[in-house]
Amino acid sequence: QVQVVESGGGLVQAGGSLRVSCAASGLLSNKFALGWFRQAPGKDREFVAAISWSIGSTAYADSVKGRFTMSRDNAKNTVFLQMNSLKPEDTAVYYCAARLVAVLGTREYEYNYWGQGTQVTVSS
Repeated sequence: QVQVVESGGGLVQAGGSLRVSCAASGLLSNKFALGWFRQAPGKDREFVAAISWSIGSTAYADSVKGRFTMSRDNAKNTVFLQMNSLKPEDTAVYYCAARLVAVLGTREYEYNYWGQGTQVTVSS
């Protein structure tokens, strides 16, 4: 059973930094991708970033390019999302999701397994 668990959200002032983590378990090979999505109050869930585990490719939404960076711990199937220069509009519940193919995706429907989300709040 594939499971995805996020951690590390919290409250930070604008301009600050925060790191969230996503640990995936139950994976039988390294042919998978992990994606980050976020949902702000009253808005649709949107793509933030994704990584293909075996290929190593990454993708970022334009709104976070240059501010957010992913890194990973291969041994623990964990991806970290380092968020710098945070803005109030980054406030959202951040979700991690997994898909069991090597190529990363940027759409919600491309991911099969979702975590419960972690709240990130950026105060102005």
